[in-house]
Amino acid sequence: NTIRFSQLKELWRLAGSALIKAVCIAIAIWFLLPQTGMHNSQKIVFVLFDGMLTFIVMVGFRIQLILIYEFLLNLLNKKNMHILIYGIDDKSVALKVRLMNSSHYKVVGFCIYGTGDSIRRVADLPVYSFKDEECFNKLIHKKCIGGILFARYENTREEEDRLLQYCKRSGLKTLISPSISEADENGSFHQWVRPIKIEDLLGRSEIHINMEEVMTEFCGKVVLVTGAAGSIGSELCRQLAQMNIKKLIMFDSAESPLHNVRLEFEKNYPGLDFVPVIGDVRVKERLRMVFDIYQPQIIFHAAAYKHVPLMEENPCEAVLVNVVGSRQVADMAVEYGAEKMIMVSTDKAVNPTNVMGCSKRLAEIYVQSLGCAIREGKVKGHTKFITTRFGNVLGSNGSVIPRFKEQIENGGPVTVTHPDIIRFFMTIPEACRLVMEAATMGEGNEIFVFEMGKAVKIVDLATRMIELAGYRPGEDIEIKFTGLRPGEKLYEEVLSDKENTIPTENKKIMIAKVRHYEYADILDTYTEFEKLSRTVKIMDTVKLMKKVVPEFKSKNSPRFEVLDKQPE
Repeated sequence: NTIRFSQLKELWRLAGSALIKAVCIAIAIWFLLPQTGMHNSQKIVFVLFDGMLTFIVMVGFRIQLILIYEFLLNLLNKKNMHILIYGIDDKSVALKVRLMNSSHYKVVGFCIYGTGDSIRRVADLPVYSFKDEECFNKLIHKKCIGGILFARYENTREEEDRLLQYCKRSGLKTLISPSISEADENGSFHQWVRPIKIEDLLGRSEIHINMEEVMTEFCGKVVLVTGAAGSIGSELCRQLAQMNIKKLIMFDSAESPLHNVRLEFEKNYPGLDFVPVIGDVRVKERLRMVFDIYQPQIIFHAAAYKHVPLMEENPCEAVLVNVVGSRQVADMAVEYGAEKMIMVSTDKAVNPTNVMGCSKRLAEIYVQSLGCAIREGKVKGHTKFITTRFGNVLGSNGSVIPRFKEQIENGGPVTVTHPDIIRFFMTIPEACRLVMEAATMGEGNEIFVFEMGKAVKIVDLATRMIELAGYRPGEDIEIKFTGLRPGEKLYEEVLSDKENTIPTENKKIMIAKVRHYEYADILDTYTEFEKLSRTVKIMDTVKLMKKVVPEFKSKNSPRFEVLDKQPE
């Protein structure tokens, strides 16, 4: 490879070597062997000829080795997939260099969108332009192309409606590569060139946050994460593990998932002081023991029940975990003098149409009113309460994408509740980074909402996933509409609506304008919530929810819709 990747500057080194040899020969002829019988002019010609011959032989030897190497590589790699790399930026060129030794792919050139007719070359490979699908098809058939490789995630999203559609109709594979640093960390690079996944198309450009401020906020602190074995909780733990915290307390009621998180952290973060704790936020005595032993300074409250249909069927459990559990964590935070509690909420808390969304809104109301009471001196303490709201996260436990993948693998049908249903999506790391930033910038009692990007039609998501798997929607795999489930909305609320939010220094984070409640006025009500839910008084529990949150109007849930029609 030292010879194979030789560049122009190597010629100067070879010329220098030849020159040194020529000087040595000249010294030998003139000074060490003066009686050679050669005239000075002959000596000069001999020295120059020897130097030139040496230079030519060294260059020729390298060229010969390169040609032999390329010949053997082509023989071995005749079955390799011929691919074009999309784009001609630095990352695309670097990707080409990295794949030169690949035993899976043969890069035959670069492709870009445009009308350029002149033949260009980059990194010794041709650059092909295409202006429409007809030009693209001619190119791939002429060059026997088997796939298009993208070097950047952003390019896949930019070309989703054009180049990716061309590839789909032509039967080409669409591939993507990770960053070079990510590939180096995970072994052989060609193994990390993979087919494009739906997450690549739904995800957005990397979010940049003020890591210096975040590190300062959490450095040297004891941090408690509830729901630490869940999708959001475990990712919060991973990000906290890199912030030089003093101790991390992982609190969760799910034994096996918490055990798996423990094994992961023992392997990946051997220097981190962390403690997995089995416990339930509904059990006040267990929470008190954890606070008493570890004295957490920062609390991330991610423990919650989140599945809308299940919570519609089990409203008392939703209230016990999401409302009573949140209240108990908040009360412990104040009692033990925690600096901050950051609660993870949901977009479904906005104008809720289901029990789950309303239970999260009730949790928001409690922690916000408690924080206001502390600030006004009505409750003793100094804990600041911060709430974060966001929509669906890609790949979370039980979410739509893993379910669609499983249905596609089983041959279908892929089930969608309604042809017009839409949702907002965000990646788990992105959501957690924004939670960290909100926790840092929060002064107390704010409800931060995140800019969720473009709405995604779920039927389009299902169609695209079927296509990415190499099937034809409606022919190979059926899309079946099952009807809206109890409590389910067609359209989620737009969290970042300017009329309902206040901007912050981070364009992706806003502060929600919400109705404020007096802590003293709601205290007895929340005690009643606990009493009703623990005794499983279902209708009374939901009726009280609708009284405290009057905007809660049930949808597709006949037994609770009746309560909306009753006079107050």
